[in-house]
Amino acid sequence: MTFLNSVRAGGLAACLLAGCLALAPAEAHAQKYITAAGLRLGGGQYGLTVQQKILPKTTLEGLALASSRELSGTVLIERHFGILGPSLNYYLGGGAHLGSHKDDGGFGGFDAIIGAEYKVAFLPVVLSADFKPTIEINSADWARFPTAISVRYIIIKEKTSFLGGVFDGRDKKKSKNKKKDKNKGGGLFGL
Repeated sequence: MTFLNSVRAGGLAACLLAGCLALAPAEAHAQKYITAAGLRLGGGQYGLTVQQKILPKTTLEGLALASSRELSGTVLIERHFGILGPSLNYYLGGGAHLGSHKDDGGFGGFDAIIGAEYKVAFLPVVLSADFKPTIEINSADWARFPTAISVRYIIIKEKTSFLGGVFDGRDKKKSKNKKKDKNKGGGLFGL
């Protein structure tokens, strides 16, 4: 192998490693909001969506959906994973739904969800796209495989700090604690 080929192979390996690290789940917060609400459109249905953060990387989402022949309500619990920081993330989850169809009457079922969302820079808006397969009970369909897009307005945002807390005064607290420790007795002359 020539020197040029070894440099190319090393560069390719470095690019692959950098790409894998960029796509790995971030330890930072997986989203930049606590509560967001908006509109959902897809799969022949439209409706409202509300997400509420209940744990550091977990949200509870409620959907109220309508189509020409049915109304339904869904509750989902979703786990968020950061991609390239807190503005872009993907999520997985599951839940259940109840509804009423004009022809079949009442129905219910279980839902799974996988999606990706992006917090638009400098705006209190979250855009998302998802795939939400369902298993139906007491319905003409035994399963559905809809996709949808959502636009949510951030009602309560997550408090974040500039550059991960570099300039938020955390170092000052440490230096004050060190001064207090030095001023406690135990010195040579008890001062």
